[in-house]
Amino acid sequence: MTYPLLAWIGVILLGYAAGPLYSRAVATARRTRILLALGIGCLCMLAVLRGFNIYGETLPWVQGADFVHTLMSWVNFTKYPPSLDFLLLTLGVAFLLLAGFESRDNRVTRALVIFGGAPMFFYLLHLYTLLVLYRVALAVFGPNHGDRFGVDHVWWIWVSAAALACALYFPCRAFTRFKRTSSQAWVRYF
Repeated sequence: MTYPLLAWIGVILLGYAAGPLYSRAVATARRTRILLALGIGCLCMLAVLRGFNIYGETLPWVQGADFVHTLMSWVNFTKYPPSLDFLLLTLGVAFLLLAGFESRDNRVTRALVIFGGAPMFFYLLHLYTLLVLYRVALAVFGPNHGDRFGVDHVWWIWVSAAALACALYFPCRAFTRFKRTSSQAWVRYF
């Protein structure tokens, strides 16, 4: 499968175009209103497109045996390549979260700023960290312990993801500081 480059370039360009929204010239209240409007707009468009199975997803949703199954069918979006419905949901929720975090200043938001200041660094670092951990687990336990090395429940995956994010916080913080003080142009894009 090839990487769905075109859709993600559109998301990257959207982020680049939103950069001026975070300049000092834009008041916090105005930025919050814009983010709320974008979030609500994305989710309303998703509700119309997905609700009527008009466009945006290859598989139409179907009525399930109960509410949970119907909801599961409704949010069964294609991620690779990302469907329009998937992008509307994720971007809509992201805009609403950005609006909600706008006036907050606490440990959680400061940690999110660190990860947001070095997203590509975090992404690449977490991939290589997982690769190293996989190789270590393979060397220690051998290849005959299943695909997930004893991770039998999905909640363990969430715990592992949280632990990995905590472990990578400090390297990301160091890189974010380096990025903010560096005069090298390529560092800004990493």
